[in-house]
Amino acid sequence: MRQFGLIGYPLSHSFSKKYFTEKFAAENISGCNYELYAIESIDLLPSLLQNVQGLEGLNVTIPYKESVLPYLHDQSAAVQEIGACNCIRISNGKLTGFNTDVVGFRQSIEPLLKTHHRNALVLGTGGAAKAVVWVLKQLGIAYSYVSRKKAEGILSYEEITAAVLKNYPLVINTTPLGMQPNVLAKPSLPYECVTEDFLFYDLVYNPAKTAFLEAAEKQGATIKNGADMLVIQAEESWKIWNS
Repeated sequence: MRQFGLIGYPLSHSFSKKYFTEKFAAENISGCNYELYAIESIDLLPSLLQNVQGLEGLNVTIPYKESVLPYLHDQSAAVQEIGACNCIRISNGKLTGFNTDVVGFRQSIEPLLKTHHRNALVLGTGGAAKAVVWVLKQLGIAYSYVSRKKAEGILSYEEITAAVLKNYPLVINTTPLGMQPNVLAKPSLPYECVTEDFLFYDLVYNPAKTAFLEAAEKQGATIKNGADMLVIQAEESWKIWNS
């Protein structure tokens, strides 16, 4: 049995197992199984690799996209540049890291971009944020990171006033805020100044419309969740595992 799966913690929000199980059935792919591996620490990865027979590939989600790097034997050029990995191919005990988030994010957001979306706020500074920023650079879109704690080159949420937000018509949430089961949570922003010129993108896809997206939509903004990104990056992972 060819075994695949997802590592992260927690994983109660994830649709990955459902997606791949349905894919295997719909496409008559036999001898394959996909499981969720909710490991409480990345230190448990070697034990997982040793105990799961037939493991050929893993997806990586919050909070391990960066901390998994020391466990890789090889990295794609994108992983080396971004410093984050969300897909691992396992062959003869060798772990090769890839980043399919960049493909998923770009293909899902590009059709929604308009000429005035030239400045973006990226909420969060983790591995997913780094993949998003990598794509923004490719698209020639300027960006600023936003985090709970102010640091050099990073804005704090307290600094995002209405006057500041108006300069960033593209807002991308890469944090788990609003994800199941904490569906009422959302990033602290002056949503009242959002207009129809804004595009709000949330990497969270469960629930389909987060509190972050709902608040922006009420102000007339275009919104998009991470469901398409999930599908695209999952298919890219499947290609990698079978290459």
